Amino acid sequence: MKYSILLVFLLTFVLVPSFAQQKPNIIILFADDMGYGDLGITGHPTIRTPNLDQMAMEGMRWSNFYSVSPACTASRYGLLTGRYPGRSGFGWVLNPDSPRGIHPKEYTLAEGLKDQGYATAMYGKWHLGTTKPEFLPLQNGFDEYVGLPYSNDMIPPKWPDIALMSGNDTLELNPDQTKLTQLYTDQAIQFMEKSRDQPFFIYLPYAMPHVPLFPGKAFEGKSRRGGYGDVIEEIDGSVGQILAYLKVNGLAENTLVWFTSDNGPWIIKGDQGGSAGLFRDGKGSTWEGGQREPSIAWWPGTIAAGAVEMNLGATKDIYATAMNLAGAKVSEDRIVDGVDLSGNLNSKFGAKANTETFFYFGFDNTVFAVRKGKWKLHIRTHSQTGETYFDDPLPLLFDLDTDPSEKYNLASLNPEIVKQLEELIQKFNKEADANPSFYDEDASTPN
Repeated sequence: MKYSILLVFLLTFVLVPSFAQQKPNIIILFADDMGYGDLGITGHPTIRTPNLDQMAMEGMRWSNFYSVSPACTASRYGLLTGRYPGRSGFGWVLNPDSPRGIHPKEYTLAEGLKDQGYATAMYGKWHLGTTKPEFLPLQNGFDEYVGLPYSNDMIPPKWPDIALMSGNDTLELNPDQTKLTQLYTDQAIQFMEKSRDQPFFIYLPYAMPHVPLFPGKAFEGKSRRGGYGDVIEEIDGSVGQILAYLKVNGLAENTLVWFTSDNGPWIIKGDQGGSAGLFRDGKGSTWEGGQREPSIAWWPGTIAAGAVEMNLGATKDIYATAMNLAGAKVSEDRIVDGVDLSGNLNSKFGAKANTETFFYFGFDNTVFAVRKGKWKLHIRTHSQTGETYFDDPLPLLFDLDTDPSEKYNLASLNPEIVKQLEELIQKFNKEADANPSFYDEDASTPN
């Protein structure tokens, strides 16, 4: 009898937590307006990013990874729902007074993981609506939230006082933004410490390098790249602190950490803007510099050190990948565009996803361009700087394998490719029209 009681004790208090922890912890580190070329590992000559460089050398760097939008709100929507912004009912940037926000019918990554027993937390920029309680993080799957509800430039005098929030409450108005990166880092580490006995999900969307730039005092004036470099180097320091905590506390081999950015950089004279590297243009554009992002996935013992993945990936796919790894089901009552990339991280999870197609959405929530394999077709273009770049008539066609900078328009030489890609866009638009967003559904439903 006493041996049976002992066995029950072991199963309840020892083995069950062990089984529960087989689900990996998941951390998403999401920079704001960081360019592909802003890291040492991607070629920046004067910004020092030793922690992100080491993260890439210990994990997997993606060379063809995209944000689903070149703008803040839409890109965050895609990350947390696994859906292109064209399905959201809004496709660009919400202002503090915008009447819309993330729709209650959306099934966010935080909600999916919470339903699988994860502790969930968010520290940083939300920007998915603030004017109704149902738009805020705690009502969309997060157990904890500390951060700014929208972009760090939406401040007085143009806008009312900005709130640093804790949950649904205000901690303080117009906080000292030089303290934000370290605050978010400290909160994430504290959450890991108290949640280590169950799987946890942390979403840490940094406030910067979105302008205005507010480097912490320990980093101010330290980078040869000026204020922008100071901010990037502080984010790199934050990443280093988080990875160090995981290693020291024996959590690294059960934690997937994914670092990327919401869109490309501001292109600003002086030291305020970033670099898209060899890619054209930046934030706000559907040229490669607007949406192709630095991306690093790290999971010691699962992801092979030094791997470079050239298959297409996107922020929408982080959603599907994390849901699959957690044992959560992706909703079947709406279109989810995200693709499970777990097989790309390690073959033990299955076959690699070999996605060929990616749609680029512009400022009016319509498709501006499409990529299939190596080919990219622009049917509309938009530049942050107002540049048109080409006198050639639209559409424009580029071979991204040989011309990642989009310098040589090959449309006249490949009319069949142009036709195929135009048909892809038409097919997507037809499907989108047949599957309206939740907001569009609301508008069509009589009161």
